[in-house]
Amino acid sequence: KFQDNRYWAYGRAMQSSAVVRIPRIYEYQVVHRKLPRLVKHFRCLQTQCRENAHQSVPHKPVMPKEVIENLQPKENQTFLDMTFGAGGHSRLILQSAPKIRILALDRDPVAHEYAKEMEKEYPGQIVPLLGRFSELPQLLEAQGVESVDGMLFDFGCSSMQFDVAERGFSVSKNAPLDMRMDGGRFPNMPTAADVLARASEIDLYKIFKIYGEEKYARKIARAIIQARFAVKRIQTTGELADLVAATCDDEYRLDALQRPTSIATKVFQALRIFVNNELNEINYGMVLAQRFVKIGGRLVTLTFHSLEDKIVKRHIMGNVTENLANPLPLKYMSHTLIYDREIVDTLNETGWLSLHKHVLTPSEQEIEDNPRSRSAKLRAALKTEM
Repeated sequence: KFQDNRYWAYGRAMQSSAVVRIPRIYEYQVVHRKLPRLVKHFRCLQTQCRENAHQSVPHKPVMPKEVIENLQPKENQTFLDMTFGAGGHSRLILQSAPKIRILALDRDPVAHEYAKEMEKEYPGQIVPLLGRFSELPQLLEAQGVESVDGMLFDFGCSSMQFDVAERGFSVSKNAPLDMRMDGGRFPNMPTAADVLARASEIDLYKIFKIYGEEKYARKIARAIIQARFAVKRIQTTGELADLVAATCDDEYRLDALQRPTSIATKVFQALRIFVNNELNEINYGMVLAQRFVKIGGRLVTLTFHSLEDKIVKRHIMGNVTENLANPLPLKYMSHTLIYDREIVDTLNETGWLSLHKHVLTPSEQEIEDNPRSRSAKLRAALKTEM
């Protein structure tokens, strides 16, 4: 059983066990009798989807102009890049004003190596930090940093993680189902394959439904359990993608650019979010932004799906007074029946002043040049006194 909390995240670490190999010709025949025909039918479509969905392109930072305009870097300021990745946004910040200092945080050891390389290019201006959002207080204490002038979040999976097949993030590349953003930092941390091998049907259903917003969540969860006990455990991205395609045989999906996309995309997203405890990390990261950004400092966030954006919006709008999912107007109405006016007014208090009435989205030209930016939403806020 997985522990429930506000964002229904993570649970006990699960131990993987030995897997009995079965020749591929026998895979999934019990799960879905139509699979041989379906796999043949979907083979061309799956190949086309995978090629279209994740073509290997050079790393491009998302919405670079808007990020710099909202951060407004000035000489001698210190910024915290909470998701350094390949360093695209950090490089732009360094180039926008002289003598800027960047604290480059990332949980991925590969990204940490990128930061070390950039440190050689900008000596004294880059401070590489390896860790999750939840490890930030200890990392900043070790550096003697008490506050920063601005903070940038670029949530989700980075391009370089998608492009490396062995990481197991991409539906387009057949590889072991890993999906751990931390790499090998935590050997006992379960992989996506461990989750599929150990989680119950109801837990898998919750993961796919809540984190992936997948309408066939129950059907896919049941197929995975049947495959586990009747055939074999799913170990690779290709096996999972083929099983989902066979289970949802009448489904055809397009992305935001109207290109064919794999029907397993939401399942992969859900597993990635669960394995890496992403929503709880995002929530705590926003708490840390409130703590470490100076009064008058700036916060910029880039989100790529509604689950991330809802958490960010709750913090910026001040809607985090209690562990309820109700929107602020409903909270306000319900509290007027119980509390005094002074207590009710505290619901509207926030430490942030939103810089835009609505979220910013990429231009059509940027989406054409960088298709991975198509679902990005940018929010920017100014730190104020409570």
